[in-house]
Amino acid sequence: MTRYRDLTRSISGSLAKLRPAIPEVTTAFTQMARAATNDGALDKKTKELIALALGVAARCDGCIGFHVHALVKLGATRAEVEETLGMAIYMGGGPALMTAADVIAAWEEYTAPTEPPPAG
Repeated sequence: MTRYRDLTRSISGSLAKLRPAIPEVTTAFTQMARAATNDGALDKKTKELIALALGVAARCDGCIGFHVHALVKLGATRAEVEETLGMAIYMGGGPALMTAADVIAAWEEYTAPTEPPPAG
């Protein structure tokens, strides 16, 4: 079972090592991401729901982790995520159905109460 917090931390660490090697590419990608996700005719939450559906269609675990986390922070509801998964499954068929199940695992991980640090 994928632990999405661990996965996204690992990817973030690897990206931190990649950025100095190709700074023009990673800076441009970051700028594109900001421009694409800014509120416009669609709000940020709607755009993140779209990104999640595309991540499901592409079967991208990292995408699921990052976009579910963003959706939790943006106040998305589980029902909104589930409807988005319905569209992703409709458009992506069986492989999207398998990946959509992973989204529910990520949602439950990011919305679970965090455990306090161990005493000591």
